[in-house]
Amino acid sequence: MRLAATLLCLTVCLNSTATADDRPPNVVVIFIDDMGYEDIGPFGAEGIETPHLDKMAENGRRFTDFVVSSAVCSASRAALMTGCYHRRVGISGALGPHARTGINPDEVTLAELCKQKGYATAIFGKWHLGLQKKFLPLQHGFDEYLGLPYSNDMWPYHPNVMHLPMKERLKRWPDLPLIEGNEIINPKVTPKDQEQLTTEYTEHAVDFIHRNKENPFFLYVPHSMVHVPLYVSEKFKGKSSRGLFGDVVMEVDWSVGQINAALQEEGLDDNTLVIFTSDNGPWLSYGDHAGTTQLREGKGTMFEGGYREPTLMQWTGKIPAGTSCDQLASTIDILPTVAALIGADLPEHPIDGKDIRPLIFGDPGAKSPHEAFYCYYGGGELRAIRNDRWKLHFPHSYRTLAGREGGSGGTPSRYEQAKIGRALFDLDNDVNETNNVIDDHPEIVELLEKHAEAARADLGDRLTKRKGSGIRPAGKM
Repeated sequence: MRLAATLLCLTVCLNSTATADDRPPNVVVIFIDDMGYEDIGPFGAEGIETPHLDKMAENGRRFTDFVVSSAVCSASRAALMTGCYHRRVGISGALGPHARTGINPDEVTLAELCKQKGYATAIFGKWHLGLQKKFLPLQHGFDEYLGLPYSNDMWPYHPNVMHLPMKERLKRWPDLPLIEGNEIINPKVTPKDQEQLTTEYTEHAVDFIHRNKENPFFLYVPHSMVHVPLYVSEKFKGKSSRGLFGDVVMEVDWSVGQINAALQEEGLDDNTLVIFTSDNGPWLSYGDHAGTTQLREGKGTMFEGGYREPTLMQWTGKIPAGTSCDQLASTIDILPTVAALIGADLPEHPIDGKDIRPLIFGDPGAKSPHEAFYCYYGGGELRAIRNDRWKLHFPHSYRTLAGREGGSGGTPSRYEQAKIGRALFDLDNDVNETNNVIDDHPEIVELLEKHAEAARADLGDRLTKRKGSGIRPAGKM
């Protein structure tokens, strides 16, 4: 009897070990709002301490040419969730509280992809892919949701309406709701409430990890910060020499530390891919309430400062520690890469992202899988086309401060409009896009023009009045 019991126990233990070894990896995506390229220590931040992100870079890999689909909120998030250029899924700009559109139910989100393999899924933070119930996360593959449905400045305290009486403000910007699941649990978020958002999202994320330590999970934490208006809890007020903005970044760094500590506590760090990145570059017109980038321009443009994001990836024992990748990659690559990692089926409809596992794991000689990357902005303008080295701009108008200082104290300064003609930049040697070498490389221009024509045929181009045959509609009420 003792021998039989011993054998039974051994069999159970071996089966348990095999199950643990065979368990697919957890995936955590931490998505910051409006972060500048140099806003964290691993990318050269000054006056802001980010020890947890510094540690993440030491333990993982920096991606120095990691870009988003478009330098604006909803478009960027639609691309991350679907593995597609935002143009393909019909979402552009930043959807406001009066929008009647959102993510189409026919799209396959990253959460729905993970559900194929029985993952627990959660989002704690800003959604911004539609306000009505049919567009909310629980209808698109997430088991749990707590957060704001759109940007935290879309409320009656927006600086552009503060001169109006409250009755008039509310016509433009209604009260800001906090949603849990499909229900509004706080219909009127206050400044005091906003001070606790980063903490609240983090506490829910940590609790989710602990509750799902025995199950594979996908955790998405799209912070409302560092988008204006800036708010921070008491534990970080006045901690940074960079003022309120620095305090907010430090609290986001704390959040990363809490999430990584929870993974380590549960022994999950060696089976979890953690990705830290942002939806677009800094909102420069807000000056001392905005992030920093030495790249050209910022949010709202498709210059490098607008869509190239500070990105870190960590997976203990799998991603080479303390390394960097300078190859072109994008948020649209996350969905197909996760699909390959967990053995899930890709959507039947076309997607644009590529499997970047060789870049993530530091395979010798690994190169960007993108022959070309389409830089769309606004209502479908193909503003530029690029590959791993070269970037060709097409004539377009863009917003700029033209060297002037941004605003202060949460009040923005005004942009002005500028124009750029056809221009070719060598990003390997001129990442700031200052030296137009279009006359020196006609063969590169010809190559990129061919890719641009393919983009226009597929996804259209308002600048050349092309409609495109591969665009799918957004969801509509």
